[in-house]
Parts: sequence; C-alpha cells; structure tokens
Amino acid sequence: MSAIQILRGFHSPQEGFHRTLRIYTPAGYDPSSDRRYPVLYMHDGQNVFAHPESARYDTWCANRVLDDMAHEGHSEPWIVVAVDHGTDRLGEYSPWDEPRSHVTARGEPYVRFIIDTLKPYVDSHFRTRPGPEWTGLMGSSMGGLISLYLGWRYPELFGRIGGMSPSVMWSHGRLFEEWTSHTRRWTRIYLDAGAEENVAPVGWPMCYGQATRDFYLHLKGLGYADHELALVLEPGGYHHERDWQRRLPMALRWLLS
Repeated sequence: MSAIQILRGFHSPQEGFHRTLRIYTPAGYDPSSDRRYPVLYMHDGQNVFAHPESARYDTWCANRVLDDMAHEGHSEPWIVVAVDHGTDRLGEYSPWDEPRSHVTARGEPYVRFIIDTLKPYVDSHFRTRPGPEWTGLMGSSMGGLISLYLGWRYPELFGRIGGMSPSVMWSHGRLFEEWTSHTRRWTRIYLDAGAEENVAPVGWPMCYGQATRDFYLHLKGLGYADHELALVLEPGGYHHERDWQRRLPMALRWLLS
C-alpha cells in the first residue's frame, strides 16, 4: 500500500523557521531496493492529500489519484513531497512584491529552501531519479505561480511544471516580462483554470481564465510545442480545492506521462 509520512519541524535555514512536509510513497516502495522513483513537489501541503491530518475537508486527494493511476497503468509510481505553507502564504509564494495587495515578496528564501535544502534532502533520503525529466513541481493559485517561477529559473532541476489556476497576473504580470525565451531544456508544462474564473481575494480582480489563456499563448509564442505545453479551461470552474481536485486526474495523467 502507499503511505504518507508527515515530518514536522523540518528546518528551513533560508527562511528561519520550521516547515511541515507530507511525503507520499507509492505502493511497493522499498528503500532497500535498487528501484528509483520520480518526484513531484507540491505546495500548500495541508490541502494535497486525503488524510486525517490534512487541513481541509476538500483536498486535492492526490494520493488517491496517484494510486489509481499506477494501478490502471496510466503512469509509473511517483513520490510526492507536499510542503505546508507557513503563516505568510502570499509572501512565501511571491517572487515579486505586489503593491496592490500590500504583499512583500518572500519567495526567494522559499525558492532557496526548495533547491538548496529540500531537494537535496529528498534525493539523499529516498530512492529518487534526480534529473529534470523526473522532477516536477505543482501548485494552485499562488502555488501555481511559484511553481512556474521555479521551472523558469531552474529548468536544469525541474522539467515538469503544473499550474492550476496560476496567479500569473501577480505583480502586474511580471512573469510575462521575465519569461522571454524557451529554456531549451526538456519541458512539460500543464496550465488550467476555470474559463470564466474571476475572483478578488486580495482587493483587486484576478481574472484567472483570461490570464491563464494569455500565459499559454505567451509560451506558445516563445516556441513551446504542443507536446511541451497543455491548457485546460474548464467551463464553470471556480477558485477552490474542489475544482482543482476534479481536474487533478486529467492534469497528472498529462503531466506525469
């Protein structure tokens, strides 16, 4: 059977506090065997798994999706490392300041934690395949933004990027300005949103459907091909865990295949 291990008090020296990790290992994982596994890193770890210690009733149920995918042969087994957010979620997932919401960027220390502390720890304590083709990032909303940012900044580490309702309009669309060329690395990028998804949680309208479509077209214009890039715009989709849960099986089948 698959298992979820919760590591509390995992120190982030770059940020100066401790985080909680929730690590899913697939059925058949044996640390003493020679088999190695790809790894997907996910943000907002409190909401990732169907588990008694998850923070919300409506989670992504990623463990159930991955169990089904492996059982049905849609994907080989993956390890998932879900990282809980801290007390300043918006700041932690912000690569840049957002003056409209009075948010100061704290994304760079979080990025350094992922690449300098977390990934080396996972690669040394679990039987992983550390190459970019076998290492992914995924998140929703601001978690989608920081996933895309990490994939753009470090394509030599992360080749598979999933952004569900990604906040690409953050900081006046700064990601559009920064991501100006194809990384020329092995790449697989999944984007989705509700077709008319539009919310204003931090004081100004965030038009997720339109912005996600625009970012997809932006990447296409930079030369990303159909086998590297996918877009799903769901009619009636909203900005909520239930919607990301509903789309996750489709997202992971494409992203991890």
